[in-house]
Amino acid sequence: MTGSVPNAPRIPTVRDVAALAGVSPMTVSRTMSGGQNVSAEVRTRVHAAADQLGYRPNQNARNTRLRQPTGLIGVAVTNLGNPYYGQFALGIEDEAARHNRHILIGNSREDPLREAELLDGFTGRQVEGLIVVPAGNGLGFADRLGSLPRVPLVLATRSIEGLEKDTVLVDDVGGAHAGTASLIGEGHRRIAFLGDVDGIPTARRRFQGFTEALAAAGIPFDRALLAPVRDTAAASVAVQQLLGQPDPPTAFFSVNNRTTVGALRALSGHRSTTGGRASALASFDDVELADLLGIPLTVMSHDPRALGAQAASLLFDRLAEDRLPEHGPARPRLVQMPVTVRRYPSPPKG
Repeated sequence: MTGSVPNAPRIPTVRDVAALAGVSPMTVSRTMSGGQNVSAEVRTRVHAAADQLGYRPNQNARNTRLRQPTGLIGVAVTNLGNPYYGQFALGIEDEAARHNRHILIGNSREDPLREAELLDGFTGRQVEGLIVVPAGNGLGFADRLGSLPRVPLVLATRSIEGLEKDTVLVDDVGGAHAGTASLIGEGHRRIAFLGDVDGIPTARRRFQGFTEALAAAGIPFDRALLAPVRDTAAASVAVQQLLGQPDPPTAFFSVNNRTTVGALRALSGHRSTTGGRASALASFDDVELADLLGIPLTVMSHDPRALGAQAASLLFDRLAEDRLPEHGPARPRLVQMPVTVRRYPSPPKG
C-alpha cells in the first residue's frame, strides 16, 4: 500500500497559480510559455503568483507535448563511487554545457538489470541521447537496447561485439603493453595480473597487451599468477595470497585504479611486516599521491575527463547529423584515447 509522506511539502500547480493571480489555468500556461496574447499587467500578476508559491513549470513535460528537444542527455556508468567516473562525467558535462544541454547520470553497479532500468528511465524522460559504459561483459546489451525508442547512443570505455555504435575507448592494448614492458625493463619476470578477464571487456584488452609484452620478451605467463578480481577488497586478498606463494611474483599489473588501491594496501602491509624490498606495481589508471607512496609504481595514465568530452562530442555530432537526414547516417566511429606511461619515483637521469 502506498500513501503520501507525512508533512511532505505540497508542490504548487498551474491551478494554484491561476487562483492566486485571478486568471485561468490556460492564461498561466500561455504566460509561462512566452506570454503571447497576454497583457503586461496579467503577465506581472502571474509571475508574481508563481514566485510567491515557488511554482516552476515542468519544461520536460511541455517539450514532450510539443515534440521539442528536452535538452537532456542520459549517462550510465558502472560505479559512481569510483573517482574515475566522476572525472568522466565532468568531461561530458563540459561538452554538454557548450551545447546548452544538461545530463542525467545513473549508476548500474555492473548489474545488467539495473542498467536496463536506467536506460528505460532515461528514455522515459525523453533524453535526446545516451552515453553508456556497458555493465559487465555486455551480454544482452543489444537486446535491451532494441526494446527502447530510437535514441542516438555512444558507448564509452567498453565496446559491444556486433553492435555498431559510436564508441570511445582507451588504448588498452597499447597502454598495457607499454606498462608491462616497463616492468620487464626493470628486470621483472614473474609478474602477476590483477583483473577479471572473463567478466570485463577492458580487462580482457589490457590482458592482451600484458601477455603480448611478455611474449615479445620471451617470458611465458604462469596462469597461477592470474587473479580475476574486480574490486579493492578482492585485490588486496589476492595480492596477499600471491605473496605467500613459494615463488612469489616480484611485480603486479593492476587492471584499474580500484584494484590498484587494494594492491597498494596489501603491498604496504607486507613490506611493513616483513621489512623486505617493496614489490613493483603497474597501475592502469592514475592513482592519487602516486609520487608519495614509497612503492615502485608504473602508471598507465589517461584522461577520463577528456574521454567523457570525446564521447559527448561524438553524441552531439550524431544529433546534428540526425537533423540533416538528406546526408544519410555516417558509419559508426571508433576513437581510442592515448595512454602515457609514467614511473614513480622517476628513474634517475643518466
